[in-house]
Amino acid sequence: MKSVGFSLRDYQKDVIKRVSEAWRSHKSVMVQMPTGTGKTHVLASVVRECISCDKGTVWIVAHRRELVSQIKDTVAKYGISTESSDVNVLSIQWLSRHWDDIQTIPGMIIIDEAHHALADTYMELWRRYPETKKLGMTATPCRMNRRGFTDLFELLITSWSISEFIVKGQLSLFDYVSIYSDSEEQRLIDSLEKRGADGDYQVKEMNTVLNRRQSIERLYMSLDKYARGKKGIVYAISIAHARHIASYYSEHDISAVAIDSKTPVAERKRLVEDFRNGNVNVLVNVDIFSEGFDCPDVEFVQMARPTLSLAKYLQQVGRGLRKVKGKESCMIIDNVGLYRIFGLPTSAWNWNAMFRGDIAGKGAHFSRIKNISGLSKHQMDTIDPDIGVGMVISHERLQAQLTDAAQSEPTVLLKAWQDKDSGLWGVKNGNEKITDAVFLSVSDIGYDMAAVSMPNGKCGLVDLAGNVIWKKKNCRSMKFIKDCFLVADLQRGNRIYVDLHSLRTYDTKPEIKRYGSIELLKVGSLYYSRTKKVYITGLNIDSFRIPHRNFYLTLFDINVPSGCMDGEILQEDGKTGYACLLAGDYDSFYWMYRVLEDESIIVRDDCGRYYHVEEGQEKRFIGCNNAGGCLDEINRLSKKAERSARNLKAEEKRRRQKFLNGIHDAVPFKSGDKWGLKVGNRVIVPPVYRNMLPPVGKYCAVEKYYSQWGIIALDGKVVIEPQYTEIDIKENGTALITFVTGKKKQVRLQ
Repeated sequence: MKSVGFSLRDYQKDVIKRVSEAWRSHKSVMVQMPTGTGKTHVLASVVRECISCDKGTVWIVAHRRELVSQIKDTVAKYGISTESSDVNVLSIQWLSRHWDDIQTIPGMIIIDEAHHALADTYMELWRRYPETKKLGMTATPCRMNRRGFTDLFELLITSWSISEFIVKGQLSLFDYVSIYSDSEEQRLIDSLEKRGADGDYQVKEMNTVLNRRQSIERLYMSLDKYARGKKGIVYAISIAHARHIASYYSEHDISAVAIDSKTPVAERKRLVEDFRNGNVNVLVNVDIFSEGFDCPDVEFVQMARPTLSLAKYLQQVGRGLRKVKGKESCMIIDNVGLYRIFGLPTSAWNWNAMFRGDIAGKGAHFSRIKNISGLSKHQMDTIDPDIGVGMVISHERLQAQLTDAAQSEPTVLLKAWQDKDSGLWGVKNGNEKITDAVFLSVSDIGYDMAAVSMPNGKCGLVDLAGNVIWKKKNCRSMKFIKDCFLVADLQRGNRIYVDLHSLRTYDTKPEIKRYGSIELLKVGSLYYSRTKKVYITGLNIDSFRIPHRNFYLTLFDINVPSGCMDGEILQEDGKTGYACLLAGDYDSFYWMYRVLEDESIIVRDDCGRYYHVEEGQEKRFIGCNNAGGCLDEINRLSKKAERSARNLKAEEKRRRQKFLNGIHDAVPFKSGDKWGLKVGNRVIVPPVYRNMLPPVGKYCAVEKYYSQWGIIALDGKVVIEPQYTEIDIKENGTALITFVTGKKKQVRLQ
């Protein structure tokens, strides 16, 4: 097996650690991780550990033949060969036909998409190999019939919720639009009465009711309004429905193809590759891309198939939540009212109860719940009466809500307990005593910490492991407050504030300055980082010296250590440069070394360790000062970033050109006292200009302020800044511009 390194994120390491601990007392474990959070990283790490420890052959079992080749390709990226006898990737269908041909007993069996494991074909794995360790991987450990998994798996290990992954920058934000309760589409769905064998809506009835031209027209109008020009996946009811949707979209200048179980394997592979490369914008499918499909730059998901299955809902929307550079958010277009059954994808799910079978992974029928939790049109931000669709939540509002929820006090795991003999108090984590009874009192509990008073007159903070992580003399009272602070009143009447991220104490409550997910504390004229190793700015630093770059924040500093400056970093005089804070990193601050062409960065800590940081990824260690190969690796990353940036620019240019070529018959329109551009009813440039002339070719003359004319392309990109008294665009792609002085100049626009 070729050794290939890959970086695991902290939550993946945590899952692997918990799996290893669980196997000490359990033979079969199920792991739940949301779609798009790297289950394959966990799977690959477990496989490599098993192989390296010579624990026998590993089987990876999938429920569809198509997933077998996908898993082989994916694990190969981590240096795991499926050509040897060490690792076998098998479909359960193949196994069910070849049980008697298999002579070896596997050392471990990993079941991909393990929510399918209740099928009798999977049960044979337990009957034939009762002593073999088994690991089930799924995003949705639930069944519609409320049948639990405890007959197969002894324990469920869950990762963070979708909300937590979004807040921590590991999954994408999303905009969510849905049909309202009085829409024609909702009335049609409410009329569905028949159920299939699995308890979901019957496909035949859905197809009869919704596979109609009027419904498909509304699907198109929704996509045209909310996702025109974006890359995405549509989930259809049936093969006929998928083909009708793809055909209608194609007739209306949307590059769409239908893929279903009858699509030949070679043809399907070609179409998927075209989609990945941007030659096809929309994949319309029937249960093909609900599981195991990895294409992070999906920009929208359109749901055209009603379902009562929570697993289907989350698997489908999850295809759009993967993070990728340059993707701000995903548009979820819910044309079948699934929001009203399940809520947003960020809703809280009781996976342990579903794993046990206490709760079904099934939604209620619309007509029975719409009066209780129905989404009325008055609850939406905007409504389009022609298609009956409105915005449920924008990604900006979602981010604000999730951030507020994350900053509120979390569920308390700690609690106080008292020793009756001594009268002293201790702290429990659940039912486990993590400290002895050694405290006079436990003043407050919050943020996974306990505020305690000690017999020696000191007060302190106890963490989840029972360690005293902070102490202070002469406290009269302590209380946790919002924004992750502890406030303590001292006996002499003073009050102090403790930042629970850094454990630094402040005499006045700091002002919080937020830059995306990164926070600074301002006290007087100084800024402090909320990291364990605290960075403090110099006096009177201006706010414009603290630029935010999405996944990192830089702070101008006149005393950058030697070795932290590079030609690409702004240096005004002397040893100047930038300190740097990374999103999600509460351990330390860093010194900026280099910004690469692909917008990733190289940073250095105070110990001389260099790291490469990309958006949405954990920092990766490169090397140390004067260490062999460190500079070579930085130069290699720089060249790689240059190639990546060139390719991205070329791709963006190709996509933009394709979009421009698809614009026909654009005309100016006026809204209020401002002008914009539209094609039919579709706005392509919002009304922001004082005046606008009809387009010539791919360009349009616009007046921003009185007698200040410029040129924009038909996608709104400014080609010539508005500052000229007159503009005359020619058919040959040139323009004659007139300066304020009356001087004229011919310019080429392409």
